[in-house]
Amino acid sequence: MARQPRHTLAARIMARLDQLATLTSVPGEITRLYLSSEHKAAAAMVSAWMRDAGMAVSIDAAGTVVGRTESAARAAKTLLLGSHIDSVRNAGRFDGCLGVVTAIEAMAELRRLGRKLPFAVEVLAFGDEEGVRFPVTLTGSRAIAGEVDPESLKAADADGVSLAEALAAFGCEPGDVLDGARRRASDILGYVEVHIEQGPVLEAESLGIGVVTAISGASRFQVEVRGKAGHAGTLPMKLRRDALAGAAEMVLAVEAIARDMPGLVATVGSIAAIPGAVNVVPGEARFSIDIRSPMDRNRRNGCREIDKQFRAIARRRQLTVKLDERYNEKAVECDPRLIRHLTAAAEKVAGPVIGLPSGAGHDGLAVGKLCPIGMLFVRCKGGISHHPDESVKAEDVELSVRAVLEFLGALAPDGRTLS
Repeated sequence: MARQPRHTLAARIMARLDQLATLTSVPGEITRLYLSSEHKAAAAMVSAWMRDAGMAVSIDAAGTVVGRTESAARAAKTLLLGSHIDSVRNAGRFDGCLGVVTAIEAMAELRRLGRKLPFAVEVLAFGDEEGVRFPVTLTGSRAIAGEVDPESLKAADADGVSLAEALAAFGCEPGDVLDGARRRASDILGYVEVHIEQGPVLEAESLGIGVVTAISGASRFQVEVRGKAGHAGTLPMKLRRDALAGAAEMVLAVEAIARDMPGLVATVGSIAAIPGAVNVVPGEARFSIDIRSPMDRNRRNGCREIDKQFRAIARRRQLTVKLDERYNEKAVECDPRLIRHLTAAAEKVAGPVIGLPSGAGHDGLAVGKLCPIGMLFVRCKGGISHHPDESVKAEDVELSVRAVLEFLGALAPDGRTLS
């Protein structure tokens, strides 16, 4: 492979990430929700970059931008690369987008070098990885795996717009999302994603890139606690059925359970008291729980223990509690063969690397139902993500794209298998 000036590829990647960051619904921050006008503008921008890299571009039934480079070999299988271009509210510029732009730049570099691969490559720019706009998530990646729940089309955003309506406004045919984007497993070699780590491990180890071993499974619950509202001045403490006080005890129980179980993390990210008046004992409280682990057994045990302790707290306080599971995604192990190939490629460009699990969810959770998956992590400053302070070094981005190029080159002699 021809030698390149230091950080040449990274400079192009970082410049394009700056361009994507301008596509936001809120001036001064990055907010780009699935199927919004900003998402559509990002899809158009990414499509143009893919065409510049020589790819044939289309947008599938779920709004995923697909850039395809055909193989010179007949009946060749397809390797999938990519990530997502939607964001959380007030996001950083690297989560998701780094993986998409890195994949595009890798394919553009192969074209500049005149390199042909014996397998086809599709770069995918998914939407709905973040699950912010609608009470569903991973719609883009679920669609290619044929795993979209028909009921999810009825899910509505805060303005009452359903997923089906939003797909139609985006230019997609809502009914096609159930099967129109599905890929045949027999046609796919695997899926590889570059992503910022969203954690502090690589930085602590002074490493620019690492190889992902597994993606944590996750469960999410909406919890409703009911007691009895009353006057804050006239209702004696011993007669109270304070739903918020009970919820507070439950929140601390969640924290304690997660601390006691290896590999488990649990978060209460939102809570509300009803009626929410300063002089009223809350008669109802609602809160969310997010529980994750790379080991599904630990996650299930944690969920059971939370349910058990919540019911005990409710009985003691004369409350009722209801747990409504809104999300349940199993952990996905990265493919051993992909791990081996990615590790060899990463070590060639960066020296020794480590393997580490991902505590964050990724599109690979859904794509893993279709084909083998692999991931490369890029060090991020302070492990900060989903925040404007999200930051990566150009030299680490350069390592990641060079590792992808080495990975693709290492597969070139065979292409039909990842053995």
